[in-house]
Amino acid sequence: MEYNTQRTKLKISDYGRNIYKLIQYTKTVEDREKRNSMASAIVDIMAQNSPDAKDAEDYKRKFWVHLMILANWELDVDVPYEITQEETVEFEPHTVEYHHEKFHFRHYGSIMEKMIKRVAEYPEGDERDELVRLMAHAMKRDYLLWNSDTVEDDVIKQQLESLSDQQLHLPSDFQFKDFREYLKGTDEERRANGTRKKKKKKK
Repeated sequence: MEYNTQRTKLKISDYGRNIYKLIQYTKTVEDREKRNSMASAIVDIMAQNSPDAKDAEDYKRKFWVHLMILANWELDVDVPYEITQEETVEFEPHTVEYHHEKFHFRHYGSIMEKMIKRVAEYPEGDERDELVRLMAHAMKRDYLLWNSDTVEDDVIKQQLESLSDQQLHLPSDFQFKDFREYLKGTDEERRANGTRKKKKKKK
């Protein structure tokens, strides 16, 4: 068995090893007309695998440059564009940007914290009170999913007030549900997902 670590390293990995092999084979074709035809066909395949590139002007020129790079500039064909080895660029992996948001309480996540901040801007009234109630239930559910044990209701109230900069408070008559009620829907969802997986295996 041949492993990738034993193969020639690709200068541009986007097109895969099969394109590389086609280019290497094209280099061995003696008939120039046939070689030109094969090179043009390879460029068309490269373009099909990169549909977004068609939005750019002279998008095929880029693929001809890539073709020659993969051929190590040893492919003797009639390139329909003026290209030189000096204009090539180094291909490096794109840097993946990660969000480094600061969480006050990681178990609630950034979305919940943003919702609390937004609701805190609402004018006082029934709508705001109802949203506070819904968020309190959601916070306890998130906390239980993260902690899996019971949590003191007073802790949820304190954290809600803290995240809202003391702008939001639960009504005095507010009652949290039993912790089993918050986990009930999650358990049913897990069982349903398990049933679906079993059905797929049987098929």
